[in-house]
Amino acid sequence: MRRVIVDTGPLVALLDKADRRHAWARETVGGIRHPLYTCEAVITEASHIVRRVPGGRRAIMDLLAGGVVALAFRMDAELRELRSLVERYATVPMSIADACLVRMSELLPDASVLTFDSDFRVYRRAGRHAIPVIMPGRRTSRGNA
Repeated sequence: MRRVIVDTGPLVALLDKADRRHAWARETVGGIRHPLYTCEAVITEASHIVRRVPGGRRAIMDLLAGGVVALAFRMDAELRELRSLVERYATVPMSIADACLVRMSELLPDASVLTFDSDFRVYRRAGRHAIPVIMPGRRTSRGNA
C-alpha cells in the first residue's frame, strides 16, 4: 500500500471508542503499513479533542513514540506555500492543519490522505491535481481535476 497521511478526525476516532467512526478507523488503520504521516498541527488538534477521553492525550503520544504515527513536516520550511494555500482556499475556509496536509501531499506525491473531511475533495495539490483520499464509503480516490 502507498504511504498515508493522516488527518485529525481518523486519529480521534481511532482513540475514542464512543466515536461513531471508531470501528472504521481501527479497521482502516489496521490495514495500513505504518507509519502514518502527519504534522504537528494535526497532533495539536487531536490532542485537544481527545482531552476528555481517558488516556487520550497519552495515547496520541504513544502513537508517536511507537512509530505508528510519524511527524513528517516542517511548517517553518513551508510557510510561503502554506500561506498561498490558505489564501487560495479562503472561501472554504482552509485550516492550518489542512494546509499542512495538502502541502504534505505535494511533497509525498505517492501518498493518500486518510480523512473524514470532505474539503479534501475540493482541495488540489499543485493547483489542479485531486488529492487521493481514504474516507468512509470509499477506499482511495485518484485523478486529476
